[in-house]
Amino acid sequence: MMWRMFCSLLLLSLLVRCTGDESLPEVTYSEEAPMDKREREALYSAIQGFVGDSWNGSDLYPDPCGWTPIQGVSCDMYNDLWYVTDLSLGLIHENSLPCSSSLEIRPELFELKHLRSLSFFNCFISPIVIAKEGWISFAANLDSLEFRSNPGLIGNLPETLGNLTNLKSLVVLENGFSGGLSSSICNLNSLKRMVLAGNSFKGMIPNCFQGLKKLLIMDLSRNSFSGTLPSSFGDLTSLLKLDLSNNFLEGKLPQELGLLKNLTLLDLRKNRFSGGLSNNIERMQSLTELVLSDNPMGEEMVGIKWEKMRNLVILDVSNMGLRGEIPIGLTNLKRLRFLGLNDNNLTGFVPSELEALPCIGSLYINGNNLRGELRFSRKFYEKMGRRFKAWNNPNLCQPFEIVMSEPQKHLLPLGVKSCT
Repeated sequence: MMWRMFCSLLLLSLLVRCTGDESLPEVTYSEEAPMDKREREALYSAIQGFVGDSWNGSDLYPDPCGWTPIQGVSCDMYNDLWYVTDLSLGLIHENSLPCSSSLEIRPELFELKHLRSLSFFNCFISPIVIAKEGWISFAANLDSLEFRSNPGLIGNLPETLGNLTNLKSLVVLENGFSGGLSSSICNLNSLKRMVLAGNSFKGMIPNCFQGLKKLLIMDLSRNSFSGTLPSSFGDLTSLLKLDLSNNFLEGKLPQELGLLKNLTLLDLRKNRFSGGLSNNIERMQSLTELVLSDNPMGEEMVGIKWEKMRNLVILDVSNMGLRGEIPIGLTNLKRLRFLGLNDNNLTGFVPSELEALPCIGSLYINGNNLRGELRFSRKFYEKMGRRFKAWNNPNLCQPFEIVMSEPQKHLLPLGVKSCT
């Protein structure tokens, strides 16, 4: 009796499997492991939307997670089934699938709910606006989203990307996006890298970054952002690199920047900042690169204790309208390789101690009102070559004996007269 009951249950189980249960995933088998059929069909349809209707995935890649892999597609197993976890579209590699000029983002893309990484490289050439719908489907797993070199991507960055709260890397580099930056971007509390460079974003940067405690890299360069820097930048206490260059940002540098104690790169070049150099710069003692050139800052450099910034390798404060003398504290920056002081209104003598900087390889003091004799040795000029520039300083001169020394003439900086 027990044996008959067991056989009946076994037969019933087999019948259920054969007739199908819609709550269970349909599978397609490879030699190694099965793949969810709906997942495979969604993958084929999504890719076909990008590369064109002539692409037949089922014929070319019958087992995309197994023995017929698709370039740019990676898979992983969940509950003993294959699912797509990484999808890269565009000519990233020679054998990558090229995108069609008449591509479309099909809804099936958002059915790939196990995606962890999604990237588009040089894919969108013809103008297209990305819809807001669908992105919330990726909220649970997506940790990397990239749009690189897509001139056809226009309009606003979808504010619904703010739903991707597990995202760790957002790269939106050299596309055609425009408009303002939505404050929803500040919902991405897991973000470690935010690169929005080389687009046409405009307006003020939203003041909402209090929750992005994990952010390490922020690059908003080469856009059209305007207005003042948000004070909430001071809450980005893990930040290592901040690049806001080539925008239309203005006003004084906020005091809160001094709270970024882990920052190694600060690039604010080619903006409209004014109001002088903030003393809070000297509090960022981890900085190795400080680039502030081409901002109408004005005022003097001597108010900052430069000797505290001993990790500086690159310091560029050229074309800022700076006045006063060259600070002697700069001569204590033993790691400094590049010093750009050119095209300001600096006066006084050139500290000969700059020659003693062991790593200095480029020194530009041209275009100022410096005066007196240049007291650098022949060895210094041999080392620097044309990476030392001092022209357009009317009252600066070379010692007469050096100018008259025939073996040294070719080493001397151009445009500096002889002292008489």
